[in-house]
Amino acid sequence: MKKTLLTGLALTLSVGIAAAETTVQSCDRVVTFDAPPQRAISNDVNLTEMMLVLGLEDRMVGYTGISGWKTLDEEMRAGVQKLPELSSKYPSKEVIIGADADFFFAGWNYGMKVGGEVTPETLEPFGVKVYELTESCTHIMDKDKASIEDMYADLLNLGRIFAVEERAENLVEGYRSDLAAFKQDLKTAEPLRVFVYDSGEDTPFTAGRYAMPTALIEAAGGKNIMDDFEKSWATVTWEEVVERNPEVVVIVNYGEVTADQKRAFIMSNPAFADLDAVKNDRFVTLEYVEATPGPRNIRAIKTLAEAFWSE
Repeated sequence: MKKTLLTGLALTLSVGIAAAETTVQSCDRVVTFDAPPQRAISNDVNLTEMMLVLGLEDRMVGYTGISGWKTLDEEMRAGVQKLPELSSKYPSKEVIIGADADFFFAGWNYGMKVGGEVTPETLEPFGVKVYELTESCTHIMDKDKASIEDMYADLLNLGRIFAVEERAENLVEGYRSDLAAFKQDLKTAEPLRVFVYDSGEDTPFTAGRYAMPTALIEAAGGKNIMDDFEKSWATVTWEEVVERNPEVVVIVNYGEVTADQKRAFIMSNPAFADLDAVKNDRFVTLEYVEATPGPRNIRAIKTLAEAFWSE
């Protein structure tokens, strides 16, 4: 009888342990969590905001990669006021390990570089699990072009990892409903030709097929003129931009060069005088946190649609 009870107890415990495990797909890896992380770090403003909208700040020991490039708006400042910024740009391995972190939410070119010091493989020996931003997976594997579903997938996976699935599902359902209702009422015509201007004067840094603005522009009724560019964020030539003649320019606002300065550069350059966007002065600004995968993507789509079709 005693042996039977012990066997039953062992079976119950093993079932409980198995049930507590959570498995998620992270790019080309399957990551298993025995329990929700308690000492998480997020990199970049958009990834940090994903953690905040899920109410996970009490599971975080800090964030990285914001003040070195971008400034926090009032909304974000309030969310992270109790958390330290552990590194102003990409964190070193020592920073993450020194914070006794057990989880790092980052992406390729969002806190990690292929072959760099901080990767899932380099952090694994120190007990730090890594979940990779879905949009960024294109840097290490074949992937379909950017989609708003990428952002939804990240929120749902974070919900599973941190055992707040219901909260994540409700959030995503709300985003889906909001976007569906908005698009139902959106009156569009032939998709507008749109160029995303991130930065650069000698050569422009822009969003290609695998970057989130492509999905945002399409949802708003436009077409990224670089959606056949088999890159995420990368450099093209001004000649290509002129040849494709955008009707609207989307400026990504962050860093030392302001959106107004970027617009002035394009408007004042004689080489761009014949662009439809310049002739009709059609520019729209997205904040970095809106143009990259995160909770403000729905707001960004509405901003773009208003700029595209308000006339």
